Amino acid sequence: MAQIIDMPKLSDTMTVGTLIKWLKKEGDAVKSGNMLAEVETDKATMELECFFDGVLLKIFSPAGSQVAVGAPLCAVGKAGETVEAPKTAPATPAKAAEAPAAQTPPPPPPPPSTPVAEPAPQAAPEPSPARESAKTPTGRLKISPLARKLAAEKGIDATRIQGSGPSGRIVRADILAAEKSGSAKAGSASNGKAVSTFTGGTPPKTGPIQEERVVPVSNMRGVIAKRLVESKTQIPHFYLDIEVDAGPMLDLRQQLNTALEKDGVKLSVNDFILKASAEALRRVPTVNCSWEGTQVRHHGSAHVSFAVAIEDGLITPVVRDAHQKTVFAISTEAKSLGKLAKEKKLKPDQYTGGTFCVSNLGMMGIDRFFAIINPPNAAILAVGTTVKKPVVKNDQIVIGQRLTLTLSCDHRIVDGAVGAQFLGALKQLIESPALLLI
Repeated sequence: MAQIIDMPKLSDTMTVGTLIKWLKKEGDAVKSGNMLAEVETDKATMELECFFDGVLLKIFSPAGSQVAVGAPLCAVGKAGETVEAPKTAPATPAKAAEAPAAQTPPPPPPPPSTPVAEPAPQAAPEPSPARESAKTPTGRLKISPLARKLAAEKGIDATRIQGSGPSGRIVRADILAAEKSGSAKAGSASNGKAVSTFTGGTPPKTGPIQEERVVPVSNMRGVIAKRLVESKTQIPHFYLDIEVDAGPMLDLRQQLNTALEKDGVKLSVNDFILKASAEALRRVPTVNCSWEGTQVRHHGSAHVSFAVAIEDGLITPVVRDAHQKTVFAISTEAKSLGKLAKEKKLKPDQYTGGTFCVSNLGMMGIDRFFAIINPPNAAILAVGTTVKKPVVKNDQIVIGQRLTLTLSCDHRIVDGAVGAQFLGALKQLIESPALLLI
């Protein structure tokens, strides 16, 4: 009897998945452990695994479809066996699924997705009336994450390319072909009209700032919106901030990076903040808790997550057991997780289960900000940029390196005094950074 393979729940918030491409076709022999397809979830692009031996008899959901969790994807059985699609809701083609933005969006597709394996470069396809446009009816460009990244790197205007992928989707091969032909360089002439690229000076004062259009809310952005609204309306936030002397930490960081450069060590400010947060949670463990309605869960480990900005949203990879790891180990792991996050290759256990979160906008020049708590955490730390300013030290006015840290707290768990104790511990650790090397 044929075995039906359904859309699995690949993340805790997933309700639909986008079927990017099939890796096998109907009639192919498959074995348990083979990868059948690539599926985009709200957090990552993952491969669909086969758990049966036999032949791929029937594909129920074509590439480009959005398929609900539990809906049939394909059937595997013996060669020659006939099978019919189960009577469930059909898969929704991606372009038909793009409902008006006012509707409630289905949960997450992807943060900038993981580079998807695509066909080898081919010659640029000849324009044909039968070829589907890479633009959806709403003006949204259908392009794979890898192709989008490649277009940006090579200065290719993707809006002038006809996609050769499923449903007219622009893929890597299309970008490479356009680069070879030179037909879609950003800033080149298009349809007889010059397309200018602003490189500085006074920008043009005529024309719209962008194309007037309505873009459907993506699954990921819809889930982010839902969670943030829940967080701000259900969690009683209050905020505390403290200014710390970042000079000692910056000096130690420079010394370590200079001394260990040959070993490939390059510590960031965020690495020290993650380590300091884990140690501060050890000293003030009440912050390392979660509200569960009729009970408060006290976490025995500091699983510190950090926000990574990605296309159409952000994701929070988790450094597990950060309280037991050195700043060097945290640095290595954070870099690896950050890279996977931007490529949308994180596995569910790499972005779930955090007990505390750090959001750092210092590298973007933001002095201070107020972050929204990421449930079920009891707090989130917002990190600003280091600012040089005059400060009084030993009754003398000197140039100081000052860093503002803002703690957003869930008042159901963390009272003002507890939050202040946590920031005090964090201040001591950052101003005496040698404590982070013990």
